[in-house]
Amino acid sequence: MITDTTFDITKTTESRIDQVDFDELGFGRVFSDHMLEVEFADGQWNQPRIKPYGAIEVPPSLHVFHYGQSVFEGAKAYYVDDETINLFRIEKNYERMARSCERVCMPFVDRDTFLDGIAALIKVDSRWVPRKEGDVLYIRPFISAFDRVIAANPSETYRFYVITSPVGAYYSKSVKLTTSQKFIRAAKGGVGDAKFAGNYAGSFYPARKAQEKGYDQVLWLDAFEHKYLEEVGTMNIFVVIDGTLVTPELGGTILPGVTRDSVIQLARKWDIPVEERRITIDEVIDAGKSGVLEEAFGAGTAAVIAPIEEIHHNGTSVTPGATERGPVGQRLYDTIYDIQRSRTEDPFDWVRPIDVSK
Repeated sequence: MITDTTFDITKTTESRIDQVDFDELGFGRVFSDHMLEVEFADGQWNQPRIKPYGAIEVPPSLHVFHYGQSVFEGAKAYYVDDETINLFRIEKNYERMARSCERVCMPFVDRDTFLDGIAALIKVDSRWVPRKEGDVLYIRPFISAFDRVIAANPSETYRFYVITSPVGAYYSKSVKLTTSQKFIRAAKGGVGDAKFAGNYAGSFYPARKAQEKGYDQVLWLDAFEHKYLEEVGTMNIFVVIDGTLVTPELGGTILPGVTRDSVIQLARKWDIPVEERRITIDEVIDAGKSGVLEEAFGAGTAAVIAPIEEIHHNGTSVTPGATERGPVGQRLYDTIYDIQRSRTEDPFDWVRPIDVSK
């Protein structure tokens, strides 16, 4: 039960919602009225506060600016009706964020603060959850080092925030991918399976070079042999080869995506053959050439199920049989979409409803 004694709630005196064009949201450009803030100092987390969204005043010596000690997550809230907003597998986001924090030597808030804090924030800003079909409220939890000293060791103070943003579709069309033989995303023993801010910063330059060549994202290969598929910049990758759904196995270099896990569980429930294994880029190219690469798509919280229309590697491009969502990808998209909005059976109890009527 959320109470004002658990969360110190200060509401804005003037909402900005009437200034927002909900028909032209884009992604991550508009932010809701409030945010959740929790400070860590003297070895413990202080009382969580929900307060008006706004600037944070910090000094140039702030630890995170210099050493990058920061972790984040991505989730969404879905409009069901005027009384109910759904969260989807939010417990998985908590578990992954806790693992990510441990990997980069950061404390993390307890489970109740994370889950109930997000629910309390959604209740306060429930009007910001888009009603338009396909649009959602994006949820961005993040934690950063907040020491005011320049020292190359773990910070002793931190702040955990949750901000929210009404958004439209992340990808509006099928995507084109290219591999990189020069750059890598992660290596075993590194932080590739953590949602660590630096992972993304390091990928921006290769992604820009790919975009200059007409591609949307980099399809990352392994760090040592440069031949095994890993993931795409913003999502896990799946291919359907001769009726079998294949995705790279987790091994410490790939982010364990929430949508990835959902896709695998649903496909197995439907008796679709699923393989989590090492798969080479040559196998994908050969499948494309021989006509058995039936579908390719990315899966992620932001993208959901994003169809892939081209995969390029070393001067050779292949096109899947379906350049939009194929039968498998479309069924997965439709089912996940409907579960998130309580329009179909939720066989795995993935949805966490929030009563916003009170």
